[in-house]
Amino acid sequence: MARLKVGLVVFMTLVACGAPGPLDSLEPGERGRVVRVVDGDTIVLDTGQSVRLVGIEAPSGGYRDRAPQPYHTESKRMMEDMVLGREVQLHYGGLTRDRYDRALAHAQTVDALGPTLWLNAEMVKRGGARVRVYPDTAAANAPLLKFERDARREEIGLWRAVEYRIPYASDLPKAYEGFQLVRGQVSGMRGAEGFGAVCDLSLQNSALRLQIQTAAASLCQEAPGLGVLARGYVRGDEMEISHPLNFELVEAPTN
Repeated sequence: MARLKVGLVVFMTLVACGAPGPLDSLEPGERGRVVRVVDGDTIVLDTGQSVRLVGIEAPSGGYRDRAPQPYHTESKRMMEDMVLGREVQLHYGGLTRDRYDRALAHAQTVDALGPTLWLNAEMVKRGGARVRVYPDTAAANAPLLKFERDARREEIGLWRAVEYRIPYASDLPKAYEGFQLVRGQVSGMRGAEGFGAVCDLSLQNSALRLQIQTAAASLCQEAPGLGVLARGYVRGDEMEISHPLNFELVEAPTN
C-alpha cells in the first residue's frame, strides 16, 4: 500500500508539472518585453537587445537594392499580433550571439497577457516562417520540422503563395540565389568541391549539387535513388547542407 501511495504521488506530480518540453534542456537567458518586431524572425526587447529566433527563416524586408520577399508583411504582422508588448524568456542551445550582436535564441512568452507561446514554433505552425537549421544553434529544432510539414499540408500562411511551392531541383532557375527548399532524387556522390564540404550529392536530371558540410557528413552515405527534400542556401548550381535536419528522406519523384 505504501508503494502504491508513493507511486500515485509521483504520477500526480508528473501530471501537474507536465511532460518535459523541447526548451527544458536549453540554457535560460534574458527576459524582456518586446517593443519592436523587425520581421517574422527578429524582435527587439526593452533592454535594447535584438533577438534572432533560431531554427526558422521568415520572409525578409527589403534592403539595399532588394525588394521585400513575398509574404513579408503578413509574417511580420503575425509576429506583432502574437508578441508585441509581451514579456518573453530567451533560451539558448548553442551559439548565443551573431556578428550583429543579435541574441540567437528560442523565445517563449512568460506573462499573463495571453497564452504561453514558443515563438519559433508558432511562426512555423502558422505558416509565417520556414525551418532553417544551423549546426551551432540546432538544439530543439527537430520538432519544428513536423510543424512545418503540417503547415505545408494544410497550406497555411506562406504555403498558400505560389512563390513558396517547393520545386523539383530540375525546375530551379539556374540563376537562383537564396534560401530554398527543393525536392529531388539522389543520383550519386563524389568528392567535395566547395570549401568546408565533405562530399557533393548530385540529383537526378539536375545540375544542382548538394554540398554536404562537416556537421552533416553522415549524409554522404545516402544511396542513389532516394527521394529527398533538401533545404539550404542556393548559389548557382550549389546548395549548402549544413546539418542533417536540412535533409529529409521523402518519396522519390516520379517525373
